[in-house]
Amino acid sequence: MADIEFLENKAKKIRRDIIEQVYNAKSGHPGGSLSIADIITVLYFDELNIDENNPKWEDRDRLILSKGHCAPALYAALAERGFFEKEKLKTVRKLDSNLQGHPSMKEIPGVDMSTGSLGQGFSVAVGIAIAGKLNKKNYRTYCILGDGEIEEGQIWEAAMSANKYKLDNLCVIVDNNNLQIDGTIKEVMDSNPIDEKFKSFGFNVITIDGHNLEQIKLAFWQAKQVKDKPTCIIAKTIKGKGVSFMENKVEWHGKAPNEEQYNQAMEELN
Repeated sequence: MADIEFLENKAKKIRRDIIEQVYNAKSGHPGGSLSIADIITVLYFDELNIDENNPKWEDRDRLILSKGHCAPALYAALAERGFFEKEKLKTVRKLDSNLQGHPSMKEIPGVDMSTGSLGQGFSVAVGIAIAGKLNKKNYRTYCILGDGEIEEGQIWEAAMSANKYKLDNLCVIVDNNNLQIDGTIKEVMDSNPIDEKFKSFGFNVITIDGHNLEQIKLAFWQAKQVKDKPTCIIAKTIKGKGVSFMENKVEWHGKAPNEEQYNQAMEELN
């Protein structure tokens, strides 16, 4: 089990790499990538049973980044873990690069599912968890959703299936940063109360501070103790976390920093 100081250092590196990717590409989604940086750090450096030297290992845990536009966070974690060289991060969103704006399972070692169309990743995660049950495998399946993404009807069809098949090997994390591309969640299509909705669909629900590494670690441990029902971790986060001028600003959902903003962001993250 990784200690908190180790995880804090990894999270800082991942945040810096997120900014580097989006700045170099001159496009991308920094806000939601930064809001899941702590969650994805705990997953890749404390929680997931994976092997960077054997990305297709049959018994590995699976992670589906359903909010696939936040690929910079995933790419940073995969590179930091050693699935590919960190130098590759400079090629994000470039022609002929395998690191495109949304992750591709065919092109990138360590990516378990190609995602981008919001809502679909959750359905895939449910299918993978069902397969694990049918094949009597011990792997766990994790799925990161956006709180704007859960406005999709497909999310709730998947939730019904997860409950029906008693998928205690499935853990869903909702990145609850309260902002999406067009404004606040409440303004666009209010999905609150998120916790009560998932409870009504038969989920074990845990609500945490999505930037508190100890709470994240504990929530994943608690999820593994639950039998016969899936778990939903609602992570209260800040969009753009770690960069002062990006925090809680909807305009940083999908925009790259200019040189001056890049320098300020990197100075803050250092």
